[in-house]
Amino acid sequence: MKQISLADKRLALTNIIFAYIAFLIGTFCGLLQVFIRNDALTLPPWLDYYQILTAHGVLLALIFTTYFIFGFLISGMSYSLGSFGPKVHLFSWIGFIVTTAGTLLAIVEIIAGRASVLYTFYAPLQASGWYYVGLALFVVGTWIYSFALIGHYVKWKKQNKGQLSPLFAFMTIATLILWIIACLGVVATVLFQFIPWAFGWVDTINVELSRSLFWYFGHPLVYFWLLPAYIAWYVIVPKIIGGKVFSDSLARLSFVLFILFSIPVGFHHQLTEPGISSFWKFLQTVLTFMVIIPSLMTAFSMFGTFEKTGRDKGATGLFGWFFKLPWKDIRFTSLFIAMFFFIPGGAGGIINASFQLNEVIHNTLWVVGHFHITVGTPVAMTFMGLTFWLIPYLTGRKLTKAIQKLAFIQVITWSIGMLLMSTSQHILGLLGAPRRTAYAGYMDDPNALVWFQGILSNHVTMAIGGTILFLSAMILIYIVFYTLLASPKANSIEEQVEFPMAKSDMSGTPKFLENWWIWIGIAIALIAIAYTIPLIQMIEHAPPGSSGFKTW
Repeated sequence: MKQISLADKRLALTNIIFAYIAFLIGTFCGLLQVFIRNDALTLPPWLDYYQILTAHGVLLALIFTTYFIFGFLISGMSYSLGSFGPKVHLFSWIGFIVTTAGTLLAIVEIIAGRASVLYTFYAPLQASGWYYVGLALFVVGTWIYSFALIGHYVKWKKQNKGQLSPLFAFMTIATLILWIIACLGVVATVLFQFIPWAFGWVDTINVELSRSLFWYFGHPLVYFWLLPAYIAWYVIVPKIIGGKVFSDSLARLSFVLFILFSIPVGFHHQLTEPGISSFWKFLQTVLTFMVIIPSLMTAFSMFGTFEKTGRDKGATGLFGWFFKLPWKDIRFTSLFIAMFFFIPGGAGGIINASFQLNEVIHNTLWVVGHFHITVGTPVAMTFMGLTFWLIPYLTGRKLTKAIQKLAFIQVITWSIGMLLMSTSQHILGLLGAPRRTAYAGYMDDPNALVWFQGILSNHVTMAIGGTILFLSAMILIYIVFYTLLASPKANSIEEQVEFPMAKSDMSGTPKFLENWWIWIGIAIALIAIAYTIPLIQMIEHAPPGSSGFKTW
């Protein structure tokens, strides 16, 4: 059985452990939020709701996802391209140290009550300057990680001239290219706007420009979360079910399209904001709908894989293949449920990006529900499904039957909790309940009272769902640390957990798909078309700007 080096395993495992520490704290903050919004919990004077909300968003949406993604990518790159060399190890650990330093600095500022500006950190809310320094270090650290992995890939390409790289490596590089380009926006606004403004070096900030640069980063961030999940769906799932990748060229093309169309779309988050002409909003809305294409390609590929594998195993009839899938294997079932949740999540995304429909749900709890059913399940549950076998693979321990049974309970409870919480948030959003707020009755306004009516009002349902999610999260934490510390060691090759990477037929794949300079050039051209003129207008016609506000 193919194995990666102990040094590579240690590097990947460190990232995954750090991810789950963030997950533990972040989910507890989420539990507090649903009870506060239901007026069932009052925080002590030294703790603020927006402090908790900021910690929840940063810990789960940024820290948990990023550390887990790099742990997964490090494992897969080492497995598919060979073990890392000394330079890759050195720069990967430097990246980890810089990222962690930025993380700890940002978290300290949140805990100290100096950075309750939420995950989106919109100006003119102003945090401590050190919070923004922490964010900058976090991004720079991930760039060091990224270039270390890219360097490993470049070395492999030099040693294997003329060959296409393994599919996992190709998809990893596409993910990192997207991440590096996307981070340019947030780095620009943090370094040149927020840090000088927060430290008092300048008096005001251009609010519209800062938000536009944030959303230049903020939407492709979603695909930075999603693409590693897609890697698992394309490469891991076929191996688990006993099949092969449906189409190597289709898989590679879908990731290329994500690079092209997931970045120049940030204005669809700003459809209700003034200062951006309707033409540029419309253009980026069109580009937003273009990114649906690779998602549909992924869905087609996955169901093609399921049907082909099922029929190879003797399935007959229209849906006979469905019953040939390995439903008793938690590695598969968890990822299949994650895929299923992406169907309503993707449909909600189309509504969010629609020019007219966005007017109904903008800045309401609908958006929170959409975020959770899109990221909190397809992404998070895919990561959970990977965790069940990835930690045993990296530690050399067994994936015991008892843990597999517990993992089924964890996945089912997470699904139920997310279904209850997200559905109630969608309904509350349609009823006009705002996002980013603690409990508010609006002086018993009839429109607000509807949100809380009945024994099982939508707010109560949201709290029940959040509680189930927290209990599920605690089961997951138990699984993680039991597997790390107490699960029996594998005593033979047969007992060792494998890295389930499917074979991919590259014989018909065009080599130009791996000519990164073509795709980077087209991506930059699309970004320039979508952003150059509106950003110049924001700078040329900027209002006097805003001083900082602290509302907590």
